Amino acid sequence: MTAEPLILIALAIGLALPLLWLFGQPLWEDRRRRSTGEQPFPAAWRRLLRRHVPIVAMLPTELQLQLKRQIQVFLAEKPFIGCAGMRITDRVRVVIAAQACLLLLNRPAGGFAGLRQVLVYPGAFVVDRVSADGAGVQQERRRALAGESWSQGQVILSWSDVCEGAAVIDDGRNVVIHEFAHQLDQESGAANGAPFLGGRERHSHWSRVLGAEFERLRERVARGETSLLNAYGATEPAEFFAVASEVFFEQPRQLAADAPALYAQLSDCYRVDPLNW
Repeated sequence: MTAEPLILIALAIGLALPLLWLFGQPLWEDRRRRSTGEQPFPAAWRRLLRRHVPIVAMLPTELQLQLKRQIQVFLAEKPFIGCAGMRITDRVRVVIAAQACLLLLNRPAGGFAGLRQVLVYPGAFVVDRVSADGAGVQQERRRALAGESWSQGQVILSWSDVCEGAAVIDDGRNVVIHEFAHQLDQESGAANGAPFLGGRERHSHWSRVLGAEFERLRERVARGETSLLNAYGATEPAEFFAVASEVFFEQPRQLAADAPALYAQLSDCYRVDPLNW
């Protein structure tokens, strides 16, 4: 065989391999995730859910099964890193994964595609932030946080706040739901309070409803009135979405009564109706 046919064969193989990877990778991932989700859910993990994540027991049986499959895939794919002496145990991993995967019910396994790792501190962690004061002067300030979500693929959590959020299921405060709502928001680009919804019409309706409710919260905060949603949600649309997500899962009846259009949009986004739990 002459050199020319060999070169053509090599070029053909070089072109074919990326295409095989491009089309074969999703199929391989789906098969692997399906296999992971079909494994028996560890008995020790079931005990951890019963003891530390009581909201799971409220779910209908089918959603509990879905949640366990999502947990298994999540823990198989997402690494956890302990910070400031935090030791990562099965309890840490399962408790965080269970709350995060509430946001993935009725979705294919393997959500939070952009998430690369979960960092866990024993308690609130301190960060330095540069912000402008009223005169526009840049100042560096230190803040203690319970959680943070980065667009580069990290979620950072305070374990003490994670435990409190998991134990108290009806106060509308849950740091895991909050930060993983940001992860969903960031999948469609920069966090702006509008996660991927699937179509322009749905996005337009979402923007109208959440925009109106965001302004309503801002007005309430400006007047010093109390609100079902935490005042922090009035800072920007991304925080409004995350705060509303906490209340949607933990105080669905109150939210449906106070802001039915907002509740309907979140129910459509998350593909569940907590009023039926």
